[in-house]
Amino acid sequence: MNEDRKGNVSWLPRDTVDASTAENVSAAASSLIPVVDPEPELVVNPWDIVLCTSGTLISCENAIVVLIIFHNPSLRAPMFLLIGSLALADLLAGIGLIINFIFAYLLQSEATKLVTIGLIVASFSASVCSLLAITVDRYLSLYYALTYNSERTVTFTYVMLILLWGASICIGLLPVMGWNCLKDESTCSVIRPLTKNNAAILSVSFLLMFALMLQLYIQICKIVMRHAHQIALQHHFLATSHYVTTRKGVSTLAIILGTFAACWMPFTLYSLIADYTYPSIYTYATLLPATYNSIINPVIYAFRNQEIQKALWLICCGCIPSNLSQRARSPSDV
Repeated sequence: MNEDRKGNVSWLPRDTVDASTAENVSAAASSLIPVVDPEPELVVNPWDIVLCTSGTLISCENAIVVLIIFHNPSLRAPMFLLIGSLALADLLAGIGLIINFIFAYLLQSEATKLVTIGLIVASFSASVCSLLAITVDRYLSLYYALTYNSERTVTFTYVMLILLWGASICIGLLPVMGWNCLKDESTCSVIRPLTKNNAAILSVSFLLMFALMLQLYIQICKIVMRHAHQIALQHHFLATSHYVTTRKGVSTLAIILGTFAACWMPFTLYSLIADYTYPSIYTYATLLPATYNSIINPVIYAFRNQEIQKALWLICCGCIPSNLSQRARSPSDV
């Protein structure tokens, strides 16, 4: 057989024969090596990294608040229960953003999409509802200043917590139970797999809750100013002090409501008018400020509270600063 093969190529020049033989040997050798396709590079969206970072910060901040309230039996008043509910909701929202990043790039499936979006929707809904419950609690504590702190108040607080968490969990379960756009992409909203109708209902509900919070905070401002005016009439020498305190209280309420609106309003209005065909950069640009509200909430509602500050100081250094132990509650804490 070797002689026949040599005869077949003997009419070629020697150099050509050597070159041809070398190419055949190289081709035969390469055919024995399994061909491995290069793995596609994992391209990560920078916006997703920012959202995951935001979720990490949200989780760390609110985990501290949850632990402080959970481990201090003295922090069981209705106000602290509602602050704890807000912190727990924001903590779950931060965890949801982290899980969404992990599943989006490591474990992609329809089931993980539904579970993740359900967790995020439920937690952010509970966060907004907790803010509304805190507003209701502050209004009632001022309107019924003499009779609000009672067993009836604690019962009312628990009822509010059960209702808001029950409603939020039901909203979060809707995508898992079939209210999604996986089978019909044309019905998708700016956040898949939520449908456009679901996003519209959530947005309208948010606008209604914002309107209610606005009305309650206006009434709170009126009550605070009326109380300060009455005190100033009885004690003329304290008029300037009470004016400054009242102004600080009203400014605090304006900051609370303004921050809430600035964080959530862009995404709410955008989800009303947009759908899945809009560029995703607009969704990220409006959704990211909404996550900032969960970063700001612990600062406004928890870390500014004197009792939580005392508990935090005790945990960190085992002591309470003298300025915290001597400072009295003022209208600016509303």
